[in-house]
Amino acid sequence: MSGIPSYKAHTKDISGHLAGFRAAQPDLMKAFGEMSAAATRDGVLDAKTKELIALALAVAAHCDACIGFHVKALVKLGATQQEVEETLGMCVYMGGGPSLMYTANALAAFKEFTAQA
Repeated sequence: MSGIPSYKAHTKDISGHLAGFRAAQPDLMKAFGEMSAAATRDGVLDAKTKELIALALAVAAHCDACIGFHVKALVKLGATQQEVEETLGMCVYMGGGPSLMYTANALAAFKEFTAQA
């Protein structure tokens, strides 16, 4: 898992590390939050479909933090493992070997976020 022991811990750490930046750049972070809300709001595509697209982009960009945040959102939205796996299949098709490696990370994140606490 790319040296990440836990996606839950990783996303929590990232959020904590951004707290100072959020305080230093409140207007930017507010605008980013508003953009996120507008982009993920149900429209012709529902929020879950949009998060599946975001997960595919996270895998393509090789961004473990992004994988963690979007998998976490997908779990909250009720995505199934099969939906995630089909999305990741498209990642491998379009991105080859490097995307396959991050597909493993995304599946590890899904397993972690869906595990019973």
